[in-house]
Amino acid sequence: MTTSTPDAAKAVVRAYVEAFNAGDFPRLRGLFTDDAVIWGVLGWGPIDEVVPIWRELHEALALELTVEALAADGDTVAARYTERGVSRAPFRDRPATGRAYELVAMEWFELDGGKIRRRWGARDAASQARQLGW
Repeated sequence: MTTSTPDAAKAVVRAYVEAFNAGDFPRLRGLFTDDAVIWGVLGWGPIDEVVPIWRELHEALALELTVEALAADGDTVAARYTERGVSRAPFRDRPATGRAYELVAMEWFELDGGKIRRRWGARDAASQARQLGW
């Protein structure tokens, strides 16, 4: 059952991007339901396990998303981004290189009651690794 309009659903995703880019993790967490599950290139998990990974990515790579396109059908939103960043601190087993990267990333969101309940992410990780010298 759809609980929001396409425009309202897209507004939630835009708020997610703004909070993510700002590194405002409490605000970001507030955009998700308590039972939210997030899938990404590093695996999947509940929101409270994923937020620390996002924090780590943000601190290590100065990650920033630019919305290129949003498409919505009720409570479902597809997003295409340009993702940019700079390797400024080690990330997991990879050293900081000081190099910048730019790639295409996509995410799929399912909302429930105006909050994100499910999020899937896909990005060109191979391109990122090449650009960063990993």
